[in-house]
Parts: sequence; structure tokens; C-alpha cells
Amino acid sequence: MANKDSSRRDFVKKSGSAVLASTLGFNILSAKPSGETGNGDTLKVGLIGCGGRGTGAALQATRSESNVILTVMADIFEDTLTESHNALMKENPDKIKVDEGNRFIGFDAYKKVLESDVDVVLLTTPPSFRPGHLRAAIEAGKHVFCEKPVAVDAPGIRSVIESARMAKSKGLALMSGFCWRHDIPKIDTYDRLLDGAIGDIHMVYNTYNTGALWYKEPQAGWTDFQTTMRNWLYYNWLSGDHIAEQAVHSLDLMSWAYGDVLPLSATGTGGRQSRTEEKFGNVYDHFAIVYDYPEGKKGFHFSRQQKNCSRAYGLDITGNKGRCNIHVSNNHEIMGKKNWKWEDGKKERDDMYQNEHNTLFASIRAGNPFNDGIRMANSTMLAILGRMVAYTGQTITWDDAINSNETLGPELGDYSWNLKWPMKEVAQPGITKFA
Repeated sequence: MANKDSSRRDFVKKSGSAVLASTLGFNILSAKPSGETGNGDTLKVGLIGCGGRGTGAALQATRSESNVILTVMADIFEDTLTESHNALMKENPDKIKVDEGNRFIGFDAYKKVLESDVDVVLLTTPPSFRPGHLRAAIEAGKHVFCEKPVAVDAPGIRSVIESARMAKSKGLALMSGFCWRHDIPKIDTYDRLLDGAIGDIHMVYNTYNTGALWYKEPQAGWTDFQTTMRNWLYYNWLSGDHIAEQAVHSLDLMSWAYGDVLPLSATGTGGRQSRTEEKFGNVYDHFAIVYDYPEGKKGFHFSRQQKNCSRAYGLDITGNKGRCNIHVSNNHEIMGKKNWKWEDGKKERDDMYQNEHNTLFASIRAGNPFNDGIRMANSTMLAILGRMVAYTGQTITWDDAINSNETLGPELGDYSWNLKWPMKEVAQPGITKFA
């Protein structure tokens, strides 16, 4: 057993010391999935955050290839961890090797995961924890899958950028949860767009208009803070507001269309119309943002979470030689120099969530660790900038926004069940000030 463990550690050390390279067989910005490598060394995975997304990520990680197992889990709620473990055991029992002693509960449970012998950690807690967890994971020498969004404020973004650079210098993989970058129809579409299929792109209109989301009614024995943590979506210091927590996917797709060039500034609006009860914390239920890019190019973003309203989740992209329409789930069409349409049923369409884990673990195996950390930070910052301009009613530059010192939530080490974090009032444009 000692020889086997030593061999595995040597393998992980070698893969972690390799520098980021372009020889893996996929483009770092639009990675198509790689197949199983057949390497005999087992990679151990730790899960930090056992909600629905974390459970899904753990399942996808353990299905990425034959020699990946989940060995450690952590969450702040015991019932959440137990439900996650039960679900995983039902779906993929041969890959779930989490003994009772490796199931940790509490705000410091993440430390136990990082102190273990796992090779890869999955960070899927509410976004406010992400910058601190990411920094700790990289300092501990772990490869990371990091769900979006990666922060709720500009100081968090700056921390994530530093962590991404640290990961690259240490040869550690860092995969973001911007899953559409790993969706085959979008990869095929964006390859054509960025190759000039509609000429020079000058306008991107994107939407994420959906219905109301879940709310967990307080149960007997829950404190106010426990109720807040279980309903973290509705507190901007935990979620970043829904433009960051959910609609950031559409903003990432907009950024992709512009070759990930950063905007100069943004102007916008938003508010609460239908979700006004106190139980919904201090987040908005709609946003409308205009992003100003170099050379007069524009990005128009609309998002809402309102019940009984029409829905829209897609992009209209306009260039000087045509246009592209993307409905994120079922339509990808280019009308330009050469008309083209991606058609379901006639081409391969894999699970994008699985694809990103396949790519992550293949990159670790090959010793060429995937790292899109800075890009994921910039895409998250697009959402934070949008929230800033909506909350204040002001036009704000990218530079001013990313250098803001406004911190929405407590430091990672300050979290405890005794924490009494004051919730800010619902923002009022023209009254709320930019910090």
C-alpha cells in the first residue's frame, strides 16, 4: 500500500510541476473534450459544498475516467452532505469512497479537505466563499474545479486573479464552471464567429430572463442566520445578486463573442418589482445593462427572475457582414457570408458539464494543466460591474469598478454560526453610492 501511495504522489507531483502548454490537443479558450487516458494512477477528489451543483460536479468528476474517486466531502449543513452522499452512492457507488471520518461539517470543514491527500478539489459553495477557498486550495497544492461566479465583489475578483496566477506558476489546473465554453454547438459556432463568419462584431444582445427560483421555508430550530445561509441566493453578500449568480453565463457568452476583450464602462438599471417580500433579502429581480466596448461596440444585457413572465436565454450577435442567433439550448445559426446552422440529431452533442471535467482531468493526466482562471474572474467582474451600475444609477468604468474597495461580506475566517452580518438596504439608484 505504501508503494502504491508513493507512486500516486509522485505522479501528482510531476503533473503539478508541469507548466501550462498548448500541446494538449485543445484550445485553452474553447476546449473540446479529450478521451480517457488510461493512466493507472488514481486521482482522489474532495468536494467542498454539497448542494445540487456540488453533487453534480462530484458525479461528473468521478465519471471523467476510470481512475477518479471521491474520498472527502465538506459542507456547513450535515443534512445537505448526507443527501449528497446518498445521491452519489445511488448514481456511482464504485467511485464514492467517503468514509464517515472523511465527512466534515462546519465553516472550517474546507480545511479538513485541503489537509487530506486529495489531488483535486471541487469548490461549489455559495460564491462569497469562493475567493478564500480558492486561495487556500492553491496554496495547498490542489488542482481545482471552481464554480461560477468566482466572487461577489471587486476585492474578491482581485484575489481570484492572484490565485489564478499562483496556480499557473505552481503548475496546477484551474477549471471554471463556465460550462457553455465546453458545449459542442457553441464551440462550433464561436469558432466560426471568431474566424470572421459575420465580419467585425459590433453588437451583442444577450438575455437571461427566467422565472422565480426556490425558497426554503424556515424550519423549527433554524436560527435567522441558518435561514439566511440556506437561502443564500437572496443576499447580495452571499450570491452577488442574480446577475452574478445566474445571468453571468450570458455575460460570459457575450465576452466570448468579443474575444474576451474587456469593456470600457457600463450604464444600466434594475430593481425589485415582483419579489419584494422581506424573505427575499436585498437582491434585485431584474437588470438592464449596456456595456461600452472599444471602437464603439456595444453589449446589451437583460436578465430577470420573475414568475409568470416570458423567458429568454440567448444571444443576437451582429457584425458588419451578417448576424448570429444563439438560443443557448437548441438553436445556433449564422446568417452571413455563408449561412450555417448547427442541427441537433445530425451532429454529436455531449454533456457540457461532463465535458469540462473530462478536459480538466485529461489536462492533469497529460501534465499540461488547464487554467482559465483569469478569464473566469473577468467574466464574473462583468456581472459585478453590471450590478454596480444598476445599484447606483451611475456610469462606471471598468478600471474604477475592478479597483473598488467595497467588500460585501465578511472575511472567510470570520464565518461562524454566531456571526451577525448586517444586511445592507435594498439599493436605490441615485441614492446608493459607488464605493
